[in-house]
Amino acid sequence: MNVGTLLFIPYRAMESEVMAALAAAGHGELTLAQARVFQRIAPGGSRPTDLADQAQVTKQTVGVLVDQLQRAGYVRRVPDPTDGRARLVVFTELGLEACVVANSRVEEIEALWAERLGPERMTALRDALTELRTLTDPYLDDPG
Repeated sequence: MNVGTLLFIPYRAMESEVMAALAAAGHGELTLAQARVFQRIAPGGSRPTDLADQAQVTKQTVGVLVDQLQRAGYVRRVPDPTDGRARLVVFTELGLEACVVANSRVEEIEALWAERLGPERMTALRDALTELRTLTDPYLDDPG
């Protein structure tokens, strides 16, 4: 099995666990498509065009997903202070609550993985993936 698939399988498992935790915490209306955009919103907000680029979907798709997230109360659009013509997508209080649930579940999963691998191998895994990120992440220097 190639390394990309080996990286994807644990990610997919984590994603499923996070979605289950969100549903259990009362955020069951969030879809996977919405969550994949939601998780890319920077703490200070993100432009829809940046979200589309990072999620590798069209601007129209992000527009629809952000509309859905806004109607559900998870995000809102605000003027971009650096460009009066642009808008930022920012979290609402409900959105921040969902972030806490998701981040907590991610921490639990990483703790389980560390228990399975042991601290040295988990550190080595994180270090190796962080190094690979420098080769593969076009948003590494993006403040978003």
